[in-house]
Amino acid sequence: MEPKADLERDGWDSGLLISLPLHPASQPPLSQAQIQRCSPAALAYIGDAVYELFVRSYYLMPPKRLHAYHEQVVSHVRAESQARHLRSLEPHLSPEEHAILKRGRNAAAKGPKRINPEIYQQATSLETLIGYLYLADPQRLTTLLSMINLAPCPDNLAQLDSTLKDEG
Repeated sequence: MEPKADLERDGWDSGLLISLPLHPASQPPLSQAQIQRCSPAALAYIGDAVYELFVRSYYLMPPKRLHAYHEQVVSHVRAESQARHLRSLEPHLSPEEHAILKRGRNAAAKGPKRINPEIYQQATSLETLIGYLYLADPQRLTTLLSMINLAPCPDNLAQLDSTLKDEG
C-alpha cells in the first residue's frame, strides 16, 4: 500500500502543512527572489522545524503518553532516518529539487561526532529541500512528504514496544 494511502486510511490530513501560515501576518510573503537568496543553512533551519511538525502531527493519533510520542518522533527526526527518507524520495525529485539538495549538502557544517558526515549531509540536504519547498511550493512539499514512510523505525521497535507496554 502506498504511504499516502496509509495516511488517508488513518484519517491523517496530509494537507496540514499547507494550512500553516508561511509568514507572520504583519509581513508580506517572501518573493521567489528572496527565497533564492536564503542561505542553505536558513532553509535547513526552517525545514527542520517543518519536518518535525510533520512527524509529530503524524504520530498524534491514537493518543498516547508524551514519552511514547517522543520516542516515535525522535526515531524519524534523527539524521539516519532523514537520510533514509531522502534516499526514498530522490527518484521523485525534479532537477531543480536535486540542485537544492546539492546546495544543502555542500553547506552542511560538521555534524555531531556520532554521525557519519555523509549521513549528516544527506539529512541537512533533506531539511534544506523541505525548507525551500515550504516557502516556495507548499503543494509540492505536501506531495513529497506524503511519500515518506513513517512506519516505526526497525531499530526502535523493541524500545517503543517496551515503552508502550509500560504505559499501558
